[in-house]
Amino acid sequence: MNTPFPVLYEDNHLLAVVKPAGLPTMGVAPTKPSLLSLAKQYIKQKYAKPGNVYLGTVSRLDAPVTGIVLFARTSKAAARLTAQFRTRTVQKIYWAIICPKPVPPSDTWRDWIAKDERHRRMHVVTEGHPGAKAAELSYWSRTACKSGRLVEIELKTGRKHQIRLQFGSRGFPVLGDRKYGGNAAHFSAGIALHARRLTFAHPARDETLQLVSSLPHSWNRAGVDNSE
Repeated sequence: MNTPFPVLYEDNHLLAVVKPAGLPTMGVAPTKPSLLSLAKQYIKQKYAKPGNVYLGTVSRLDAPVTGIVLFARTSKAAARLTAQFRTRTVQKIYWAIICPKPVPPSDTWRDWIAKDERHRRMHVVTEGHPGAKAAELSYWSRTACKSGRLVEIELKTGRKHQIRLQFGSRGFPVLGDRKYGGNAAHFSAGIALHARRLTFAHPARDETLQLVSSLPHSWNRAGVDNSE
């Protein structure tokens, strides 16, 4: 059946899909599409399920970000997967195109960040600031491309806008990310941030799953392809 997203993995416990740019993961008005609502429609139609379909959102991405999103098809799978994310046993790898100036070859960044509700963005703050949460990532520079530099990021925590803020606040904004200092004119679809790889334990079997998502076509125009 046709779907608005590629399905990476599916069984009785899990559904992993690739989110396109511009589609919210969840949390929008019922009249507006979200990845969660479309995924529920997919399950309902494919398996002819009556009534409401259960899908637990285990991971999520900002609307302009692309890549792997993981759903649980049972409440037990949701609880077990959520525990893995909470205890940081899931490996989360992202790719990003960073511009405009060269980023150091590799580093680990630890910041305290807090939400600015009024402006719908995050800020780097000092420890002890009201609402501050620790944010940590490591990255490696992979290669130069015509629109900047491709970096691989391992996300140690999962804070809202974390990658976008931590790079942007240091003067290395993600290509296309106008909210955190990038130039939107140089990237046509969303921003150049992609949830590339997810490694975790299957919630019902003694098995490690590693899911890898292909890059959107917009990355080809920026000088990066899936052979990188």
